Amino acid sequence: MKHKNSLTRKTHFLGTKIRNLRKRNRLTMEDLSARCIKVDPESAPSVSYLSMIERGKRIPSEEVLEVIANVFQKEVDWFLDDIPEAGDITPTKGARGGINGMALEPNFLFSKEILQIAIPEMLSQTGTSGRQFAHLLIRAHQEHHQNHFPDLERAAEEIGLKRLPLSLEEILAITKQMGLKIKWFDKTPAAALEGIGLNTQSVVTSFFEPPNLIYINQRMKSQPHRLKYNLAVHIGHAALHDKDGMKNILVTGRNEISPLQDQSIRTQTSDMEAQDILHAWRDFECSFFAGALLCPKVPFRQMLDRNGYEINTGKLVGVSESVAMRRMTAVSPYPHWHYFDAYAPGKLKAVYRGNGIPLPWGNMREVEDPCHHWAVFRMINAPLTGTSSQISILNVGNEPRIYSCESVTAQDLAGNHHVLCSGIDLNPAIEAQGKDVLSIANELKQVCVNNGGSATIPKNIKKDLMSVAKILNINWVERGIENDARLICSRGAVCPRTPSCYTQCQ
Repeated sequence: MKHKNSLTRKTHFLGTKIRNLRKRNRLTMEDLSARCIKVDPESAPSVSYLSMIERGKRIPSEEVLEVIANVFQKEVDWFLDDIPEAGDITPTKGARGGINGMALEPNFLFSKEILQIAIPEMLSQTGTSGRQFAHLLIRAHQEHHQNHFPDLERAAEEIGLKRLPLSLEEILAITKQMGLKIKWFDKTPAAALEGIGLNTQSVVTSFFEPPNLIYINQRMKSQPHRLKYNLAVHIGHAALHDKDGMKNILVTGRNEISPLQDQSIRTQTSDMEAQDILHAWRDFECSFFAGALLCPKVPFRQMLDRNGYEINTGKLVGVSESVAMRRMTAVSPYPHWHYFDAYAPGKLKAVYRGNGIPLPWGNMREVEDPCHHWAVFRMINAPLTGTSSQISILNVGNEPRIYSCESVTAQDLAGNHHVLCSGIDLNPAIEAQGKDVLSIANELKQVCVNNGGSATIPKNIKKDLMSVAKILNINWVERGIENDARLICSRGAVCPRTPSCYTQCQ
């Protein structure tokens, strides 16, 4: 028999393993407790005790652990730290988006108190700003929920009454109804610029001044679709936050200088105030609200269906491509989307990965070996007229996945060219048709490898992909199928092409 102290030293992964096993077997804690009682009524843990074990608050006795092991048909030693297989301790996210998580074990090292000390130190040493960290947290939350925020959708629908399109006159009428007043400016007041890290590639488009003033850049008068969006964001601020005076400044362009790119400003930007997280979250809420107000879920989904999810559908409702593409990820019944807003040479201003696709580069630092075969990269380096549909094959977790994307070039109010990209993971859609998706993806990957990295899609695979495109009703997937498929990678160091194209890419 093992001593209690010896067991304590070997059970850091115990709670995580039990929780993951229970969830994979679709058991509630009540179910697990009942099955334990069936094995050994005297040693069986209660529901509350199981909860404490899973959360690392209690170490079970050997007798209790033997009962749990019996239920799951495992050896007792499997639950101890000596067998920490990644799949046993990694949180199961199911079909939800974003990248895979990690087990926060040993539990005591991830207590709230320790994290409150460690996070500021980490940000300080890496030069990560509080705003960047806040955006990272929010993006993880957004991807985990796959852009599903029904409370924000309802709030927007109550004000907009699900009207589509909403004209500028109707938006102005709502602004007035909310008790908001508009003032125009030519030069941004110094007070509005304080602490937002503005540079010459950025323009302040609007900002809110309590109790009820919206200041709008005069240049917006010639951009009605952008003016509508700015007003919708401030309407969201009034509706969601009761015009409480929190900073609500809208900026277009490359408005953030990464401290990792400029050593001289690292110490000035790595501090994190408690308000940084709150400001960033409220900015996200207002932005999501604005999209939901201008493109209400059901009417916009119906319009996208009628138009085959074409990016220019946004023009029919008077919104930018960016708003239309971001709303696609939220209103589509198909959840496996990604969205990038990319500035040259390697700045991602906006990222959404509801399908967990690896990033082609970081949005907090530039990387030295990005893969230039991503459609969004190719359009940055050689801007194209119109759109660029692409079928791509990318290894994710040692399995090939087939992606389709549509990219468009755009210009912000500051005159900067950038590329917007919407894409989907086709693997779940192929699998839903009863096809062996891994065989199809591996075959397509091998065809591309044999042809130097890109190739015409074989007829049998083209037939399967076209069937999926028809079911999804996304026109640009069909267009992409008619083009060559391309191998892409997350970094040049893991280039799947033979020989590696990394040196040529540079």
